[in-house]
Amino acid sequence: MSEIASQFKSEFLRQFAARGCLYDCTDPEALDALFARERVTGYIGFDCTAPSLHVGHALQIMTLRRLQQAGHKPIVVIGGGTTKVGDPSFRDEARPLLSEAQIETNKAAIRRTFEHFLTFGDGPSDAIMVDNAEWLDRLEYLPFLREVGRHFSINRMLTMETVKIKIDNDLPFSFLEFNYMIMQAYDFVELYRRYGCRLQSAGSDQWGNIVSGIDLGRRVENAQLFGLTTPLITTSSGTKMGKTMSGAVWLNPEMRSPYDYWQFWRNTEDGDVGRFLRLFTDMPEAEIARLETLQGAELNEAKKILATEATALCHGRAAAEDAAETARRTFEEGAAAEGLPTVEMDWSAGEVSGERGWTLRQADTIVKMSGLATSRSDARRKIGEGAVRINDVVITDWKKEFSVDQVDPQSGAFKVQYGKKKIVLVKPV
Repeated sequence: MSEIASQFKSEFLRQFAARGCLYDCTDPEALDALFARERVTGYIGFDCTAPSLHVGHALQIMTLRRLQQAGHKPIVVIGGGTTKVGDPSFRDEARPLLSEAQIETNKAAIRRTFEHFLTFGDGPSDAIMVDNAEWLDRLEYLPFLREVGRHFSINRMLTMETVKIKIDNDLPFSFLEFNYMIMQAYDFVELYRRYGCRLQSAGSDQWGNIVSGIDLGRRVENAQLFGLTTPLITTSSGTKMGKTMSGAVWLNPEMRSPYDYWQFWRNTEDGDVGRFLRLFTDMPEAEIARLETLQGAELNEAKKILATEATALCHGRAAAEDAAETARRTFEEGAAAEGLPTVEMDWSAGEVSGERGWTLRQADTIVKMSGLATSRSDARRKIGEGAVRINDVVITDWKKEFSVDQVDPQSGAFKVQYGKKKIVLVKPV
């Protein structure tokens, strides 16, 4: 157990720190005492800016899971209200405003993300999910300014990192966005009033907003509230966690299949295996300590365990084991493997007509349609590197022509592979 973890008496903070999840907290001694003597209700907010959360949110979701596992009560706050304003944190442009219909669609999709991570219900430590639009939409402007706005110092708000970066770099920063920190602070107070919530958790970049909520709770309710932050995760090579060539690693299966999600974790850098097992799985410390000492081919087995355990939490055990088996068959047996991500390709408008009247497609187009390349020029570059296989054959000529008769007979699709680990089925329609 780490030196920091040993300083805590409560089971939750000891384990949370030991697994590398703790970045900072307000009044550590008082928060530790609170966890040691009573069931703590804590919340994390998630705005509805997209129809899915992504792997960058995974540590926050795991924080709620850790709370529940330790016998405390987690609250998932869906930001139906705050999404209408938009968090300005670390963005070089104003966040596009979404329509009410878009927010409702995103909200419905995001709710499903938590099904496998948390147990919801009416029990003492069962999770609940609320939408901050329930109270934010009903606020009247002048009463809100008088009750809440008067407690915020513009001078102090201008020193907060999220604001300071915008101003120092002359970036767009609207009055609407400026209100975000006030709304988030008010969320904390409202959750304290409704549910006795004493803790807000978030990534370390949200520290200023958390402290604002704690200060507002003290001023308007004379309540002692607490904040806890998690580290912003980067990989061993210094890249942002979840930053991939193909974009965000979404948590909803409609936006990223369980197989692709499994592959994301399977591709973890060697130096991150132990850390990610602690952060993103429930595996016990003794087993993690054993796995992170493995080298070479054995370390690849540890990565597969990480992939399966992380996928099980997000998509369920059955989907995780199916993804692991698909990967095994694909890479160990060379099978087309049902369960690989499949994309449909309009075959009717072919580029070339064959001698027998076939409609033909060139290799670069098939690779582009697979999603493994961002453009046809990118596909040609990958082919030129010798990194592309179609139906298990290395392709070196981007002009190579394919007909529908050449699809893999097992899958009815072209199996397109880039490198050793990225495989997609492209199905002609």
